[in-house]
Amino acid sequence: MNKRPSRREEILQALAKMLESQPGTRITTAKLAAEVGVSEAALYRHFPSKAKMFEGLIEFVEDAIFSRVSLILGEESQARGQIAKVLQLLLTFTERNPGITRIFNGDALAGENERLRSRVVQFYDRLETQLKQILREAEIREGLRTQITANSTANILIAAAEGRISQFVRSDFKRLPTENWEEQWQLLSDTIFR
Repeated sequence: MNKRPSRREEILQALAKMLESQPGTRITTAKLAAEVGVSEAALYRHFPSKAKMFEGLIEFVEDAIFSRVSLILGEESQARGQIAKVLQLLLTFTERNPGITRIFNGDALAGENERLRSRVVQFYDRLETQLKQILREAEIREGLRTQITANSTANILIAAAEGRISQFVRSDFKRLPTENWEEQWQLLSDTIFR
């Protein structure tokens, strides 16, 4: 038996769908209410503001990504494999969730609450910190060293992933973030490690 999503989940799904289908368009609560088939007042019974709706999507991404990162770290023992899988996870997630990707690209947050942009910055900082930790532990456990500092290496890896995500949004979701990623990762991997 399929469980019907809660109204809160329906609202978040509709918001993500609208972000995907209406790039460049500001999503208003009136449009969102019409998409869900409820009144604006009904939206506000579940979320006190539109910013809270965006935060709900950000929390969904954080939970999905970081719970899977924990699994990757438990399943994969080698640093190169861990980093490859973490970056692949991020790119695959964004590819499968184009509307939400507009939030993490910053595109959908223009004119929205500054707190939302801070949450996105915090997400990428947390992911970068995770990569730094993997790199530092790799040096101790595996004797695997990077050409530049772990901090700089983690930053360039995040920058490469963010660049792929930006291309995806900029192309109206036609240029997939995972396209050619395997060969690009191989080049990055060969270059960053000594």
